[in-house]
Amino acid sequence: MKKILIVSSVSRQFYLFEQGNIEVLKSLGYEIHAAANFNDVNERLDTLDIIRHHFDIERSPFSFKNSKAYYQLKHIMKSEKFDAIHCHSPIGGVLARLAAKAVGNCPVIYTAHGFHFYKGARFINWAIYYPVERLLARYTDHLITINKEDFKKANEFKAGQIHYVPGIGVDTDAFNNTALNREMKRMELGISDDTFVLLSIGELIKRKNLETLIRAIVKLENQNFVLLICGRGVLESFLKELTVSLEIQEKVRFLGFRNDIKEICIASDVFVFPSYQEGLPVSVMEAMSAGLPVIASEIRGNTDLIKNGVGGYLLSPDDINGFSESIQVLLEDAKLRKDMSVKNKDEVKRYDSSIIKNKMREIYSSL
Repeated sequence: MKKILIVSSVSRQFYLFEQGNIEVLKSLGYEIHAAANFNDVNERLDTLDIIRHHFDIERSPFSFKNSKAYYQLKHIMKSEKFDAIHCHSPIGGVLARLAAKAVGNCPVIYTAHGFHFYKGARFINWAIYYPVERLLARYTDHLITINKEDFKKANEFKAGQIHYVPGIGVDTDAFNNTALNREMKRMELGISDDTFVLLSIGELIKRKNLETLIRAIVKLENQNFVLLICGRGVLESFLKELTVSLEIQEKVRFLGFRNDIKEICIASDVFVFPSYQEGLPVSVMEAMSAGLPVIASEIRGNTDLIKNGVGGYLLSPDDINGFSESIQVLLEDAKLRKDMSVKNKDEVKRYDSSIIKNKMREIYSSL
């Protein structure tokens, strides 16, 4: 049986983003191994048919532990004699490609889930990550990028083959399931039928820029709304305290990590996503699949998905007034929301998970 090793920094990569790839690899007859730091282990991993290998990788490029992790990973590769390697994350991609080069002949796939150098990124990002990715592209048989900006930049590199595969896709049919009942989910959440529901999904970290959204809703004229925030993160306490200081704590609901995102999307009216940096956000694709207009930051990834004025609005990440005004427009115009809903549900079909799986099947088969 053929054996492939999927490498990432954290194990949640496998159940959040690799299920489609694992399904394709199984159908091609691969025995699937997964290497990561499994300190973030979750019971959802048990649903995957993978063989686990722990190594002490750290996400920080400055961690000395990564030198040890490199030797651990090289040992795993030597012991198992894999037929292929598929690596993810900046540090996972670095260590896996260096280890694969040291061990010997084995085709390597690297998926860049959003280069850390991009239009508007800090100089230090370009200084650290750009030369590393450019160099390691020489050790990469298939370099996969998930948005158009990264694909264009990757074509400056000397990788074996460079592909544009837009993320992991989204199961658009799952959002058309009649079992997803808007009224019942609202009742469960304690939200009345006439309340306007804003939704945002993502880690509560600086990169997701939820402070801009919270400050924007303070300015809304119509106060018959609620903002649902799904996710956890280090800024949770800060953001909750901010709502208190702005006296809008009754308008913002922190729902934490959720397994019912589809239902929550269906129960909402508008999706707001003011992030500073993205590769190709799955949460935006899910919102589009649910027929939600999207108000988002005008950044890489978001601009691939949303056409300004068609499926929603694109704004500078720090434009508090712009976010507030865009929300106000959609709050008051049900017909515009409906038109944008139709546009997004049609546009997101291009990113259906079945299309992504077919693209990955072609790449894996070519090995």
